[in-house]
Amino acid sequence: MNKYSAIEFKDDRLIILDQTKLPLKEEYISTDDYERIAVAIERLEVRGAPAIGVAAAYGLALSLKNNRTGCEEIFNKAFQRLFSTRPTAVNLFFGLNEIKNVFKKNKDSENLYSLLIEKAVELHNDDIKMCDGIALNGLKIFTKKSRVLTHCNTGALATSGNGTALNVVRHAFENNLVEFVYADETRPLLQGSRLTAWELSKLGIPFAINTDSTAAVLMKEVKVDLVIAGSDRIAVNGDAANKIGTYNLAVLCKHHNIPFYIAAPTTTIDKNCMSGKEIKIELRDKKELTHFGGTQVTSDEYDAYCPAFDVTPNELITAIITEKDVHKPPYNFNNV
Repeated sequence: MNKYSAIEFKDDRLIILDQTKLPLKEEYISTDDYERIAVAIERLEVRGAPAIGVAAAYGLALSLKNNRTGCEEIFNKAFQRLFSTRPTAVNLFFGLNEIKNVFKKNKDSENLYSLLIEKAVELHNDDIKMCDGIALNGLKIFTKKSRVLTHCNTGALATSGNGTALNVVRHAFENNLVEFVYADETRPLLQGSRLTAWELSKLGIPFAINTDSTAAVLMKEVKVDLVIAGSDRIAVNGDAANKIGTYNLAVLCKHHNIPFYIAAPTTTIDKNCMSGKEIKIELRDKKELTHFGGTQVTSDEYDAYCPAFDVTPNELITAIITEKDVHKPPYNFNNV
């Protein structure tokens, strides 16, 4: 197991590793306030689809920690606040709705708060198990000791367990199936060069950081055997939303005849979303482009287009790895 985790629930408080400070500082946020948890999700102090789903579940449960009167009004207010934090990652809504279902069934119970926390803990433990299943299934995609390129951060920092795509890489490395990892920096917030690099360093996996635009050169020079990324929402037809820049990689892989994989838990599959055309893409503040590390690098007068995610069409995805299986095209996730 890791000596660090994105989130931990202890003494009726949620402890969040502040990922905006990594890798230069390792600082934690300890809170029992759902509003502070909502802010942490918005600021990306906690991020990664599975992790924010579990964090939101704890936040909603904690809204009733010190509230025994008017609990329905408080609960609904907390639900709406957390629901509005980020629009693309389906795990957020899954976690909130799971807590809401328990609330509806038990809202008159004297043990309501305890029941809500029990459900949040269950979701937390389920995510840990799913991460392990993804890593085990991920071994099936390796036919030789490989050089892997990955995008954004999909390790323990993005989940409640050991991660999704990066956990596949980790498990494969431990089984002598990974030789080297190239980590896309992942503009504009550098989740690759800050977070994935931090995790790879701790895991002792040989790696190098590269600019997002270097991926094509690496492929042309035959330095990449496969690409694996995570996802924040997968449609029934296999279209997958992930960090902006993922679609670029899939197109490059198609051109260079390199396998392109997605790794995600089944909670990331949205059964109400038939295709990627229905996925709402979050637009971020333009300061994420006009500023770099808090320093302004271009004029605030310039407009900027800042989608946080893009959608990779299913025909560009070699396989989708979940805790249940390695799913190959044609994709139909209605029965998963």
